Amino acid sequence: MRVLSSLQNPTAYPVRVVDVSRQGSYLLTFGEMLAICRAVVEALSDPMALGVVVTHGTDTMEETAFLVDLIHDDPRPIVFTGAQRAADSPEPDGPDNLARAIAVAGSIEARGRGVLLCFAGRIFPARGVRKTHTRSLDAFANPDFGPAGSVTETGEVRMGELLPRADALPLPTSGVDHLRVDMVAAHPGADSMLLRASLAAGAAGVVLQGTGNGNANPSMCEAVAEATAAGVVVVVSTRVHAGPVVPVYGNGGGKDLVAAGAIPSGLLRPSQSLILLGLLLRTGASHDEIARTFSQCGAPP
Repeated sequence: MRVLSSLQNPTAYPVRVVDVSRQGSYLLTFGEMLAICRAVVEALSDPMALGVVVTHGTDTMEETAFLVDLIHDDPRPIVFTGAQRAADSPEPDGPDNLARAIAVAGSIEARGRGVLLCFAGRIFPARGVRKTHTRSLDAFANPDFGPAGSVTETGEVRMGELLPRADALPLPTSGVDHLRVDMVAAHPGADSMLLRASLAAGAAGVVLQGTGNGNANPSMCEAVAEATAAGVVVVVSTRVHAGPVVPVYGNGGGKDLVAAGAIPSGLLRPSQSLILLGLLLRTGASHDEIARTFSQCGAPP
């Protein structure tokens, strides 16, 4: 209620506040993000609810928003927002972001679009969204899937083309929060030590942050082959800002990684690849099912 009391004008729609967690988003675990998913599902069990707004720290908003989007099977909008400035700063941006997000969550125009992220008046689909600036008030972008629309200071919502959505995935049962999924980066001079350390620690899946269009080197490729042969699922993404992962090069590049059993992430960047892989492994998906889902979720719009 404290956040709502900071709004200068009445909200566009009546609001019921539910506290799920109060901590910096950089501290969240996968299990805590699943708790947010369950809270959203519970909120939407009320047939009178027009939509849901989730206030969330900006550090990992792209992960949690995507996770909720993956399990969301209701036409009503779920809108994530947050703030770059502290609430006690001379000119906080949180109240304006919240007011606009409430307007989006209640609007007919936003229905059927899954989870959205509303920040600084711009609206993005959760899939593909990422934080692109550490301090700017206009902190998010979606370079591959583009913006979904915009919302004015007075709450007028304008939405663009409706993007296709994949079928919702099931929420995992409780008791699977301990499952380990790691991210390992390829870089000039990298060897396979960190990847092998992840495997030794019991990782069920690994996201390899490749270079270029999804490349590594022969040493890492050899470790990927050993991992996949042992039943560990490896997904290869890229550190590049935009564009798909395309297996082209040999000699430890993307072509060899796929031959070693790695799954290309398509347009999904490492942060959201980690979320999708973690969810699929927690629901017991097979390697082939995981590959098909990445092909769908990482496909161009």
